Amino acid sequence: MVLSISAVLLFGAASALAVKTRSAGAGAAVVLFLFGFFVAGTGAYEPIRNLVQASADALSALGN
Repeated sequence: MVLSISAVLLFGAASALAVKTRSAGAGAAVVLFLFGFFVAGTGAYEPIRNLVQASADALSALGN
């Protein structure tokens, strides 16, 4: 079974959790950056989206 989740929804939920738990680490900073990035849709969208997609593909390949 394949489950597809919107990146904005995923990073939004992670951002809300990071703010609620008052996380201040590097991981929280990356999550908040990616959430803002995906929401804003800036000109840097394509390279960062490709990086996130490649990371997701690599994690997916680990399960096979």
